[in-house]
Amino acid sequence: MFQLVLAAQFETTQEFSNLLRQNTPVSRMMNTYTSRGPGQVYLKNVISGEIARVIENRDLNLEINPLKVYEELRQERMDRGQSVDDFPQGVSTEEATNNPLVRAAIEPRVAELTRIASRFLDTIVENRSSTPYGIRWICKQIRSLTKRRYPDAPDSAVCSLIGGFFFLRYINPAIVTPQAHMLIEGAPTQHPRRVLTLVAKLLQNLNNKPTYAKEKFMEELAPFVDANRARINVFLNELCEVSDFYENMEMDQYMALTKRDISLSISLNELYNTHALLRQHLHVLAPGADSHLRTLLDDLGDAPPLVLRNLNATMDLALFSKWETPILSDLSTLAADNTLTQHDIMYVETKSILVQIIRSMPHLKYRRYKPENNSAAKNDLLFVAEQAATDKDPMLVRKGIKVREMLVELEHSGAIDSNDGYRYLTEEILHELAHLGNLRDKVEEEILGLTDVYKTICDYNGYLSSQIETYKAYLGNVRMQSAMPKNNRKKMPVGVTVLDPRPLQSRRQQQNAQQRRQEASPASVDYRLDALERLGVVCKSNIPENRQDKVYFNFSSPCPASYVVKLYYKGREKPVVNMDLLLEDLLERKHNRIEILDLEYVHLSVVRLLELLERKFVC
Repeated sequence: MFQLVLAAQFETTQEFSNLLRQNTPVSRMMNTYTSRGPGQVYLKNVISGEIARVIENRDLNLEINPLKVYEELRQERMDRGQSVDDFPQGVSTEEATNNPLVRAAIEPRVAELTRIASRFLDTIVENRSSTPYGIRWICKQIRSLTKRRYPDAPDSAVCSLIGGFFFLRYINPAIVTPQAHMLIEGAPTQHPRRVLTLVAKLLQNLNNKPTYAKEKFMEELAPFVDANRARINVFLNELCEVSDFYENMEMDQYMALTKRDISLSISLNELYNTHALLRQHLHVLAPGADSHLRTLLDDLGDAPPLVLRNLNATMDLALFSKWETPILSDLSTLAADNTLTQHDIMYVETKSILVQIIRSMPHLKYRRYKPENNSAAKNDLLFVAEQAATDKDPMLVRKGIKVREMLVELEHSGAIDSNDGYRYLTEEILHELAHLGNLRDKVEEEILGLTDVYKTICDYNGYLSSQIETYKAYLGNVRMQSAMPKNNRKKMPVGVTVLDPRPLQSRRQQQNAQQRRQEASPASVDYRLDALERLGVVCKSNIPENRQDKVYFNFSSPCPASYVVKLYYKGREKPVVNMDLLLEDLLERKHNRIEILDLEYVHLSVVRLLELLERKFVC
């Protein structure tokens, strides 16, 4: 499925720079896939240790934004009662950058930040082999599709796309929000959280071509990026060096070992429904005129109508391929042309059946099939035939009886000689078993591993199913309460689904009234910074005091339960900060006790923000 959706994404994306960068269903699929069990185990085993080292040092302040460092130094002087004449308010970024005290504070922070980022990078690169197979396989598909669609793209551009998935969609979210990935308990404090954010930005810059236009202070870390760019490209290419899915799982080998008579238990109506669906979508499933599926459906004609329930009987259908070529079909053709005799064909068929019997009956593989005398050799093959003929499996019984009769007939015809113990036939069987026996042992070992994996998947699936049902009930109650007028809301326990007992007409009238109230609600609202501080929505501001009166916020709701928060500076057309928020995400933060929403320049209270949005946009 990933292969198909990735190929479609590459076909529909016009600009190379937009590939896998936008928030599309493909990117959401990738995020969901990386949050599965193997991906989370890798994160916990590989990077959780480095994250813990950063969080342990709660007072480690590695802020390198000159304006923020300038304000920190100014505030420290004010707290100590020292003069701040050398630190006037309202300086520009360039003035803050050129301040010698700011430079002296930033330089050791850059060095320490580089050391921390190097530790993260070393850990990730050294544990390349621990990366889950599925994630490496997706990286390989991205590289393959990129080279196929853009053959002239340089290796650095290809690695940038791979890194866009591996780091942007997988590693960096876990570094920035480790509590959401269950790598730590509770949210990190202010300084460690900022360090982890800067480390994630630094790792992402290794995969991009950073211009440093928006965050010029990150240019201080350019030497680290330049020194490790070649190394990260080698790592990303090696990440793609995995076998294809069908090679890794060896599906052809499993099919060879499980090729038995297959039957299907199906009811008449299920059969007729399947027939009708195949006819309806035939142009998609079998566009070619010579398709086997199209030939079969043309022979069958239209699907019969469904039968009554009491006539909907269940039947067992034997499945086989109409176009299956028998193993001996080519030999039969040769025999018809007098190239081979009938006994030559029987010799090949006898060998094939004996090999199948030995492989189907595990206890037979412990016999030597290479005795020291001819009499023992003959007895070995007759023993195999006898064991199959007396087995409980009807198919093996038929094969055993048949091969025993064929051995007698071949001996009478002179095709095999009992005096040499069927020497040539025995040697050919040994060669077959030498090849196929190793294959069987290997597959049996893999079956044991897959059985454990299957049990783990079943257990995890049961857990996820219970979590989904709980979340659905919780989400349904939240949405129901959010849609009600505030004075009509009642306390309801989380996880309980409440059905509306009112008549359908009464519910529709309320829905229409609610829709009219939503249409009458404001499209957007503006707030000054000081107004939001009084409301408690802004709990911390990093904006200089002389600029606070020129800053205002715009809140809008393009659709229900979706909001946009923009921070404007008077005189500028474009917002300084633009963030999309979903009601579900805010409620989840509140539920997880994540009280702060960091907008870089200000910190918003999640609880107060929810109250404001509810008051302005929710009826």
